[in-house]
Amino acid sequence: MTLLQIVADTSALAKGAATVPQSLSLLDLLVKGGWIMIPLGILSVISVYLMIERYIVISRASKVDPSFMANIKNMLMSGKRDAALSLCHSTNTPIARLLEKGIKRLGKPIKEIESAVENTGKLEIYKLEKNLSYLGIIAGIAPMFGFVGTIAGVIRIFYDISLHNDISIGLISAGLYQKMITSATGLVIGIIAHIGFHYLNTMIDRVSFQLESTTVDFIDLIQEPTEDK
Repeated sequence: MTLLQIVADTSALAKGAATVPQSLSLLDLLVKGGWIMIPLGILSVISVYLMIERYIVISRASKVDPSFMANIKNMLMSGKRDAALSLCHSTNTPIARLLEKGIKRLGKPIKEIESAVENTGKLEIYKLEKNLSYLGIIAGIAPMFGFVGTIAGVIRIFYDISLHNDISIGLISAGLYQKMITSATGLVIGIIAHIGFHYLNTMIDRVSFQLESTTVDFIDLIQEPTEDK
């Protein structure tokens, strides 16, 4: 009798194990998030694109040849203004464009040269910040979309309960899936966009410091002949 009971228990366990569902894949979980996952997916694609595109642009802008400023200085001190302009024109960096603007203004009052150089620097920073505000917006609204999904999941739970007059876990699981998945997805997208936004702004601050330092060096450079006289 005991042997039969063991065999029966073993069979029951085997049947129970056979009915255990397999673990869900990431795609299956995302699908269970419902329609709100579509705008969240669009926001994630936009944020990744903006972060990569801005990172490449800002990284290129921050790369400066250590000998560039020294070459410009030597050319200007030697009276080779056209050569200095040619070097600036062939160098595709914010600092080169800033110096090119200043060199073109040589011979005019210092205040006018300084103003032109500073305005060029502001324009270059504005170019680097292009579309970066959208990343900040995504960082703010992605969790809100996740919250909308949470509300939709709760509504679905109560609707299913009222429809079937039952509160079993199997009945409310679909709403719970939608509630938790959309909240988690919105938060993850928001966190990544927030980190990317502030990291890229930190990179822009470094470029801004380089431009300000170059402006000071350039103004000092064009004043040297006057001071020597």
